[in-house]
Amino acid sequence: MEPGSIAVYSSAKTLTFRIAARILLGLRLDEKQFKDLAKTFEQLVENLFSLPLNLPFSGLRKGIKARDMLHKFMEKAIQEKLQRNNPEDHSDALDFIMNGAKEHGKELTMQELKESAIELIFAAFFTTASASTSLILLLLKHPSVIEKIRQELISHELQSCHCASDISLEKLSRLRYLDCVIKEVLRVLPPVSGGYRTALQTFELDGYQIPKGWSVMYSIRDTHETAAVYQSPPSSFDPDRFGAGRPEAAGRFHYIPFGGGARRCIGKELAQTILKLLAIELVSTARWELATPGYPTMQTVPIVHPVDDGLQLYFHPLQPSQAGLPEREFLGAAAGL
Repeated sequence: MEPGSIAVYSSAKTLTFRIAARILLGLRLDEKQFKDLAKTFEQLVENLFSLPLNLPFSGLRKGIKARDMLHKFMEKAIQEKLQRNNPEDHSDALDFIMNGAKEHGKELTMQELKESAIELIFAAFFTTASASTSLILLLLKHPSVIEKIRQELISHELQSCHCASDISLEKLSRLRYLDCVIKEVLRVLPPVSGGYRTALQTFELDGYQIPKGWSVMYSIRDTHETAAVYQSPPSSFDPDRFGAGRPEAAGRFHYIPFGGGARRCIGKELAQTILKLLAIELVSTARWELATPGYPTMQTVPIVHPVDDGLQLYFHPLQPSQAGLPEREFLGAAAGL
């Protein structure tokens, strides 16, 4: 690691874990607890695809140990939730799951609650860290896209770094080009390569019969690379492909970074919002460059990420003219950091 450089993927995981733990589970942890819990989650994820050999020091054994530690932690946190009496405290995703089940006459077991908590934080933690890293990498490779985002922010008066606290979902929805950029990042480098479903009935695909009850894997990555609807080469980074008037912006199953059908990722809106806010913050306040001789190799399993955390970057504060801000406004914003 170069002096002064930042390991982007590690930093992204730290950021997204804090967001997931706070927003989805309502956890208020000290620094050591955050680090310990994040480390345990990493151990679980790193051993998801281990050989089914439950032997000492095997990946499976490490994964089971991490799962058990997480279940123990989550059970304690959930018990504290259940003991609360103030309805106004119910403001995170796990609270809504618990209350929603009660409204439908179902009382979730502790095991179901623990598994739901882990699924929530896993979905928001690693996949959003992966997408954040891909966003920074692809913007680095395409400076003209950064400039177009800056111009859009200026046109909506959202270019100054002190405006972050004033950004609402309604304001974010106006940033059409930024929305296209996020969609294209998720098309080119979808965090998850594919998913599994069970065939509800026997069907035929390209001359092959798939029996009812079989487990079928669909490939998100292959779909994004081969769908005939894409006009410009699927391998190119082209946010404008999702602009109005182009066929790429329509249709159901040629663009599936969050899955498709009734079981699309429940965290879709949260993930896209995090990515947009990250892009706004970085584009408004910094420029970045590689701290290594070349771009890192990207690993795709279990999620997309640079090998050995190889995306090392230098971040430099923007000068007023680069940020598109009057000097007085820029200095005032910087003083508030």
